[in-house]
Amino acid sequence: MVITRAKLKDLDRLVNLFDGYRTFYRQESNPAAAKRFLTQRLVQGDSVIYMAYINEQAVGFTQLYPLFSSVSMKAMYILNDLYVDANCRNQGVGEALINRAKSLCQTENNKGLAIQTAFNNRAQYLYERLGFVKDNDLQFFWKNT
Repeated sequence: MVITRAKLKDLDRLVNLFDGYRTFYRQESNPAAAKRFLTQRLVQGDSVIYMAYINEQAVGFTQLYPLFSSVSMKAMYILNDLYVDANCRNQGVGEALINRAKSLCQTENNKGLAIQTAFNNRAQYLYERLGFVKDNDLQFFWKNT
């Protein structure tokens, strides 16, 4: 398995995974909109996207967004998206992607890595196994309707 940082040349493979991620979360498939969204992220550099490859086939990705802690005066990332193709689950792909994200935080001397996920996401056992703990600081969310 190879983990690489996504670039524009990876866009078509990434779009397929991203669309699968969105439909997993019960969103309507929309590859064209996904391509526009991901192109913006890659061109503007406002997120970090890692992709996992097995035998040159894209099998998973994670997307990190930067955050800042005013109290600690340190940067951190939120691991907002993590997806592994259904045919490649339970093969260590998700763990490898998370470990790559953790490595980035260590290299940049960040405060840490937060994960935003559905409260009933089956991957929570993986997060806990990899050292993540539930945090009560993010209790509220305002939604602009």
